Amino acid sequence: MNKILSDTLTELEKTQKDFWNVSRATGNFLNMLIKIRNAKNVLEIGTSNGYSGLWMLDALKTTKGHLTTIEYYDKRQSIARNNFDKCGFAGMYTPILGSACDIIEGFDSDKKFDFVLIDANKREYVKNFELLKPHLLPNAILCADNVNSHREKVQTYLDAVISDEGFQTEILDLPAGLAISYKL
Repeated sequence: MNKILSDTLTELEKTQKDFWNVSRATGNFLNMLIKIRNAKNVLEIGTSNGYSGLWMLDALKTTKGHLTTIEYYDKRQSIARNNFDKCGFAGMYTPILGSACDIIEGFDSDKKFDFVLIDANKREYVKNFELLKPHLLPNAILCADNVNSHREKVQTYLDAVISDEGFQTEILDLPAGLAISYKL
C-alpha cells in the first residue's frame, strides 16, 4: 500500500462515524477477499466518502479489475471520487449516482459481478439481493456490512440469503458484523 493511500485511509478513519464507513479490519478483509477470489468486476452499494472503495480499489490493482460504485448522495460521491483519484485509482472505477435499487433494475442482463459489497440503506438489503442475483457470476462473493449492528433492519436480508439454496453464508464477527455469501 502506497503512502498516499495509507495516509488517506488514516484521515478518513477520523470521520468514520460521520460517513458510516466500514472498520479498518473489515476494509482489510474485503481487500483480501477480492485478491483471494481474483475478482475483476466489483460492485459497491454505498460509496459514501470512498473508504471501503479505497480498500477494494487497492485489491483491484492486483487483480486488474474494476469497481462500479453506487451512491445516493452527490456530495458523498464527489468526496469519494476525489479520494480515489488522489490515491491513483483514476480509470479503475465507475461512479453511479442514484438509488441502488433503481440502478440495479436498469442493468443490462449481461452486466455481471464476481464480488459485491452492500453497505447502504439497510432496509433495502433484501431488495438489493433479489435484484442482484441474476447479475452474480458463479462463485461470486456477496458481502453485507452492519448485519450485527443493524440486525433488526437487515434481518429480512439475512433470512433470504441464508435460506437461499444457491448461496452459502457465514456471518463474521468483524466490527458491525459482516455477512459473507458465496454463490454456488
